[in-house]
Amino acid sequence: MDQSSSTTPPMNLCHVNKLTIFINRTYTAIHSLALSFLLYYRASFFFFHDTKTPTLPWLIVFAAELALSFQWLLSQAFYWRPVSRTVFPERLSEDDKLPAVDVFVCTADPEKEPPVEVMNTVISAMALDYPPEKLHVYLSDDGGADVTLHSMREAWTFSKRWIPFCKRYKIKCRSPKAYFSAEEDENEDGNTDFIQERQIVEEKYEVFKERVREYARHGDTGSSKRRDHPAVIEVIQDSSRNHGFEENEAKNMPLLVYVSREKRPSHAHHFKAGALNVLLRVSGVISNSPFILGLDCDMFCNDPSSARQAMCFHLDPKLSPSLALVQFPQKFHNISKNDIYDSQLRSTFTVLWQGFDGLQGPCVSGTGYYIKRLSLYGRYLKDDQKDLMELRQSFGSSNEFVKSLDGNYKPDMKMAQLAETQQQLASCTYEDGTKWGEEAGYLYASVVEDYFTGFASLHCKGWNSVYCDPPRPQFLGSGTTNLNDFLVQGTRWSSGLVDVAISKYCPLIYGLFKMSFLECMCYAWLAIFPICYFFSLWCLATIPQLCLLNGISLYPEVSNSYFWIFSFVFLSSVSRHLSEVLTTGESLQHWIYEQRIWMMKGVTSHFYGSLDAFMKKFGLREASFFPTNKVDDVEQLKRYNAGSGLSGGVGEVVYTSLHSILCSGG
Repeated sequence: MDQSSSTTPPMNLCHVNKLTIFINRTYTAIHSLALSFLLYYRASFFFFHDTKTPTLPWLIVFAAELALSFQWLLSQAFYWRPVSRTVFPERLSEDDKLPAVDVFVCTADPEKEPPVEVMNTVISAMALDYPPEKLHVYLSDDGGADVTLHSMREAWTFSKRWIPFCKRYKIKCRSPKAYFSAEEDENEDGNTDFIQERQIVEEKYEVFKERVREYARHGDTGSSKRRDHPAVIEVIQDSSRNHGFEENEAKNMPLLVYVSREKRPSHAHHFKAGALNVLLRVSGVISNSPFILGLDCDMFCNDPSSARQAMCFHLDPKLSPSLALVQFPQKFHNISKNDIYDSQLRSTFTVLWQGFDGLQGPCVSGTGYYIKRLSLYGRYLKDDQKDLMELRQSFGSSNEFVKSLDGNYKPDMKMAQLAETQQQLASCTYEDGTKWGEEAGYLYASVVEDYFTGFASLHCKGWNSVYCDPPRPQFLGSGTTNLNDFLVQGTRWSSGLVDVAISKYCPLIYGLFKMSFLECMCYAWLAIFPICYFFSLWCLATIPQLCLLNGISLYPEVSNSYFWIFSFVFLSSVSRHLSEVLTTGESLQHWIYEQRIWMMKGVTSHFYGSLDAFMKKFGLREASFFPTNKVDDVEQLKRYNAGSGLSGGVGEVVYTSLHSILCSGG
């Protein structure tokens, strides 16, 4: 057990389970030895060739087994030194000494991401247990929809009731939808004042919902101008009016800002990474907080203490100088007990990321992370001597933003000047000729900007990260409950990861001497697993069966000693996965679901995603991004919760995945 300080009580502890490490490393050694014998058996065929067995099928199966073996070897880096962490937020400094935090929420399409759901995320972020004068919430609306801006104004008005209510009664779940829809109120204690106020706030929430939905039915959802609209930036706090609530309840509100960047068909907009970089610039001249919380539009704050928990690491003097990121796990509120699609990503957030944390830390994982603003500015701000011209060439022509690169900068412009600067920073031409997306900000070379930024901008440049998984989920989102959406989402992730694998940033080449070797192995596993899985599964699902039908032997007979090697490798892999599932609290049935969905993703999502990446590499299509549908389908949810979500038909899924590749999107 390591602790951050020997003289004062530590704000965090790192727990190293030596028994788990011993078991993991012993398993790796034994399984590696068995794989060596298996591969020797395959390779010896070419030196002692059996004329009855054709070379081509043997070679294909050998290549598939090599790919799986290599992939397995890379994955063992995750098991080398898994750790867990504990935090003590009560040991933080007084509120006036806490650093400010900017919250970035991104939405792109109000038809797929309902405004009420998005506003619940925004409201929950505004209600974090953090000094309100040090909390600033920014929403990026890439669709430029009037309904989203209108919803923000309504959310601001409702928050003036909701936030004081949460703080007065110490409500844990800060999303009004999740709180009011819960079967049991964890704050219910029979207090008459609480019951009455809860009823009043719930009525206000129903009015808020109806206003947003009414505007969505009759207002502009932005479908006609989604790729062609001017920049719109509005500080909601400044444009709101008192609606009759008590002034003393409403005065301590965090800043709320709506940002819709300029988009034109003639300019690349770089999807979510481009939107995040605009937020990075606009927030730099408004609040310029040293830390940023990144949230998906459906990932609400389930515990108000996440910012304080993150500060237990960021303010630790031993960790802070090189710490860029505190990552919380992604967890979901709408996943059924059966979880037939493994939408909870069990292995990633309960096993792999703990191993990642034992090295240099996990990559940026899309949502639920607190990142140091300085770490996103690349190498330019690490030098003691900052060249003004170089900063302008790297970060653009805005003098005010260049000033904001100094951590002590506080905006002092008049509102008219500030608005003009914000419009400039959100224009579609601002990044031309700069380093944005290449060396500064979130990187553009892949649609999985989180993974790529964590790799190339953070860990390759000496930054570290930590993974914090407290007992209560800090954030809860909406997982995919539809097989089509699940596999199309998987296709997008696979495409982005393979983009990196086949680029100059391939972790095994670019990262080899820029980070620890084991950390490099973890990043390499993430980058190439779609290729290895789809290739191996397609080969092993066709070649041995065809050979069996034609009387061609590809595997040793039972009397052959190598038969036991093949048997051991198979049983070892299966039992390892089963024990992992059971020890993380899941059932045998869940293990079966994971095996099934792994094979389905391998022959669909990983295949189509890899194909998409290679097509982009050779210029056969442009990059595209399809937002995951967050609209609830009642009938589909019933089938999903009943465990029969596969009834939609795999044929439709395969067609949808292929269609998403062939249809280019700018």
